[in-house]
Amino acid sequence: MSTTANLVNFDESSKIYEVERIQEYNKWSKEIPFIHFPSDYEIKIIPPFAGAIIRFRVKRNLSPNEVSIYLDCYDRLGIFDEPYWEIYPYQGDTYRCKMNNIEELLNAIEVSLGNKRYILTKT
Repeated sequence: MSTTANLVNFDESSKIYEVERIQEYNKWSKEIPFIHFPSDYEIKIIPPFAGAIIRFRVKRNLSPNEVSIYLDCYDRLGIFDEPYWEIYPYQGDTYRCKMNNIEELLNAIEVSLGNKRYILTKT
């Protein structure tokens, strides 16, 4: 490998480590809650963007409908004043809920995917 290639690799690695420091990936890997998704969901993990910590897409088996979800822990993509999930599309708009409110997150995903399992007796 040439010296120039080594310098490029070093520069890229330095930038990656800087992003990891800024995004506090180690901290968030401990604080992000586990999510028990329904068994008929298909989850596609995709790279985050614009300061999101994580991002993924959800769809039901055999359905073309997809929902995009990201976790913003620093209000870089919106304003929520604490770490939050954003779901899109949600009834023609977006939906946000607190990072630790997994029940609300899953209910909003259900609504976005067609409300097939949403418990209608909840108020």
